[in-house]
Amino acid sequence: MKLMTALVNVALNLSINMDNTQRQYEAERNKIVAKRANDRLELLLQKRKELQENQDEIENMMNAIFKGVFVHRYRDSIAEIRAICIEEIGVWMKLYSDAFLNDSYLKYVGWTMHDKQGEVRLKCLTALQGLYYNRELNARLELFTSRFKDRIVSMTLDKEYDVAVQAIRLLTLVLNSTDEVLTPEDCESVYHLVYSAHRPVAIAAGEFLFKKLFSQREPEEEGAPKRRGRQSPNVNLIKTTVFFFLESELHEHAAYLVDSLWECGAELLKDWECMISLLLDDPLPGEEALTDRQETALIEIMLCTVRQAAECHPPVGRGSGKRVMTAKEKKTQLDDRTRMTELFAVALPPLLAKYAVDAEKVTNLLQLPQFFDLEIYTTGRLEKHLESLLRQIREIVEKHTDTEVLESCSKTYYALCNEEFTIFNRVDIARSQLLDELVDKFNRLLEDFLQEGEDADEDDAYQVLSTLKRITAFHNAHDLSGWDLFTSNFKLLNTGIENGDMPEQIVIHSLQCTHYVILWNLAKSSEGSSKKDDMVTLRKQMRAFCMMCQRYLTNVNTAVKEQAFTILCDLLLIFSHQMVSGGREHLEPLVYSPEDSLQSELLSFILNHVFIDQDDDINSTDGQQDDEAVKIEALHKRRNLLAAYCKLIIYCVVEMKTGADIFKQYMRLFNEMLSELGHGFDRSSSAFCGIKELARRFSLTFGLDQVKTRDAIAMLHKDGIEFAFKEPSPQGEGGPPLHLAFLDILSEFSSKLMRQDKRTVHMYLERFMTFQMALQREDCWLPLISYRNSLQAGGDDDTMSVMSGYSSRGSSIRSKKAKPSSISSESSSSSEVWQQSLQTPVMMPSPHLTSTAMRDPKRGRDDSYMGVYALPHEQPSSVTWMLAQRQQEEARQQQERAMNYVKLRTNLQHAITGLMEEDEEPIVEDVMMSSEGRMDDLNEGMDFDTMDIDLPPSKNRRERSELKPDYFDPASIMDESVRKPPHFTHFGSLEF
Repeated sequence: MKLMTALVNVALNLSINMDNTQRQYEAERNKIVAKRANDRLELLLQKRKELQENQDEIENMMNAIFKGVFVHRYRDSIAEIRAICIEEIGVWMKLYSDAFLNDSYLKYVGWTMHDKQGEVRLKCLTALQGLYYNRELNARLELFTSRFKDRIVSMTLDKEYDVAVQAIRLLTLVLNSTDEVLTPEDCESVYHLVYSAHRPVAIAAGEFLFKKLFSQREPEEEGAPKRRGRQSPNVNLIKTTVFFFLESELHEHAAYLVDSLWECGAELLKDWECMISLLLDDPLPGEEALTDRQETALIEIMLCTVRQAAECHPPVGRGSGKRVMTAKEKKTQLDDRTRMTELFAVALPPLLAKYAVDAEKVTNLLQLPQFFDLEIYTTGRLEKHLESLLRQIREIVEKHTDTEVLESCSKTYYALCNEEFTIFNRVDIARSQLLDELVDKFNRLLEDFLQEGEDADEDDAYQVLSTLKRITAFHNAHDLSGWDLFTSNFKLLNTGIENGDMPEQIVIHSLQCTHYVILWNLAKSSEGSSKKDDMVTLRKQMRAFCMMCQRYLTNVNTAVKEQAFTILCDLLLIFSHQMVSGGREHLEPLVYSPEDSLQSELLSFILNHVFIDQDDDINSTDGQQDDEAVKIEALHKRRNLLAAYCKLIIYCVVEMKTGADIFKQYMRLFNEMLSELGHGFDRSSSAFCGIKELARRFSLTFGLDQVKTRDAIAMLHKDGIEFAFKEPSPQGEGGPPLHLAFLDILSEFSSKLMRQDKRTVHMYLERFMTFQMALQREDCWLPLISYRNSLQAGGDDDTMSVMSGYSSRGSSIRSKKAKPSSISSESSSSSEVWQQSLQTPVMMPSPHLTSTAMRDPKRGRDDSYMGVYALPHEQPSSVTWMLAQRQQEEARQQQERAMNYVKLRTNLQHAITGLMEEDEEPIVEDVMMSSEGRMDDLNEGMDFDTMDIDLPPSKNRRERSELKPDYFDPASIMDESVRKPPHFTHFGSLEF
């Protein structure tokens, strides 16, 4: 291929020289007769003739290389060779477009986009990008684009991320060349990829989206003042972003959308003045105002742009963490934070005042100060705006009881209360005043509420609950230990235990608030700033609170029990013996080990609330409807409860033997799942897929030392094969065995077999198979086919020949027919073989069996079956079992070589004759894609079928196309690269 590239360069130079010579000749000939130089005309004619002869010779050499090498190798069995061919033909078409950029050569790139190896598909896309990048060549690519556009669009979902990225970039180039080729459906399939977790794919999709929707903006007149706010040219583009975000119906992923558009549309996304104007200013005449839903989306997008500019790293789930920024990026970050603070310090108070009653909008707006440069409040003389912000936050705390809103207020106070800045004193005073009022109000309401007892009305309970929720939200981020909240909350919890009629939410938030009190006191003790009396007080409070949580484990309400269990597990883990490590020996008096009664109650809670039927769990949650969202939420809740308890087992807080009870529950659920499946396995069921995924993960536990696990893996395959063929088909003779689908699960362990053991296991599998089974291709036989392929992959040590094309396909068929037929040749007695193998050392080479007794294949197979087909009674180890199988195989091969020599020689003669006859006909029809009427001929000429097919070689092209199975048609494997990697066969050399 490199030689061909060199010849293309030579041909290109010759073509340029010919054009120059032709122009010189025309210029000389057009002169008047008196000034015309006949000698020069003759020299130019002679030079042009020589150049033409040289070019003809070069073109003949290129045609010979193309037809003799490229046409064969572009679908070679080795993916690297195929990739080189496509890469080089892309270079040829780009360098010498006059000769190579036509449909006769483009069709090879289009066909190879269906290749089953990602690196080859990637080379196709990069080759096409070099062509589409040059707009002068776009007119010559119109037919190719219309023919293979659907394939390129489908490659955006390729399982190889690099291929998907290049496919999206290619579509972006196509979009730049012409806007009419891609339909709205094609564009929508790329749009949703902006939410992809893979960042390169999302960024490429974001560039495509920006080119399609946001590239057309109003041109600004030169010299005119820059328009801002609602007069900005970005107004319509920002609205388009909001509309797209709402139509995508992924409202929890605005951060992903912003990150996808950041590299290509940062200027648009950082136009915060325009966003603020859209939210605060009245619409212009003739302009439609944003709806409530659109305003919510705009605020969320605005928050994500602020976070992206301030943090300069992608959201969670994209990227591997923070990266080192360059000096330019750091300067941009500082400038953005400064401009952002100056804008939102002024605009945030009116925004909060306008949307004060909307919880969702307020929650997002309150997060903005977390990204401010707080020094701007002092240097920019913005103290009055700070006072306005604190006043708005206080009003929001008094109006709302929603947990998310209150936590946002708490985090905002925490961000503003930074001792490094001069605004700390002002914010700290405002915070202290707010907390004083909340705690005084809570103590007063709680005293009245407890005195009323059973006579307390709902309004009093609501007042206590709302005040407690505010205090708990602030206690999460702020140290409120100076207000002595433990006494009042413990009194409330104790009253709830004694009376048993305390409202559920009050108990839950009281437990949480008391938990925060203990954690803040522990933080002080860990720093070494607390006194000895404080340590004693903390120890008493912690133990009393643990006993209180233990008592609430028997509460009637499920939510209360779950909250008590979670807090109790956290406290036991925090105050375990692990807390004294790392030089914190002074905390040893606080170490607390749970008693046996507490451990048994924790285990009982897990068994009764986690390992239950999901429908029962849903029905227990206040009669909620049985929908998918509730199921997922209940499942996550149960997983969190189990994780909290498993941490206690891992860190030896509870007895290690309790882990056995957890494993027993898993085994019980697994057995129930198997019983639900019944005797027959449905491969499409979610339960079966779960078992297969479990098998895949279990196979990973065997590690990389195949010698160490050789015995266990071999016995696993042996028992699995026997189980799969144990029960006969309920459909009668000719149907698949009842448990044949188990081979699909067993194939997950094939990669753990040693290379030489795969052949032995495959030979053992063939003992259970009939000749009809080997020929079956229905869906019900797919487990057997896939399992056989997993055993054959890498299991043959023979030298692999590199043959492809039509001739390679024919030779593969003939080589397959020329191999010795499968004839069972075993020793006269199976028990003798097992006894001999038992005496054979594991690491010593086994002697050849000398018995030449032949046995009827059907009879031998029947003797080997288990259950319906009887198996030998001896159960030797798996290694000796494999050695015995190897001995049988070697003896059988010796016998077959002697019996099939004549037959093999005859087949070779037929193979050579057929190969010569095949090579006489054209390998690829010379079909021009410019004729739409002959598109079907292109599909017929495209043949990626290099797999072994047990059919006789055909001399007639039409006969071969009729014999070819439909699933190798290019159109039918359009999306196969998304699901399963293609298979190109290496053809083994013939054995005599």
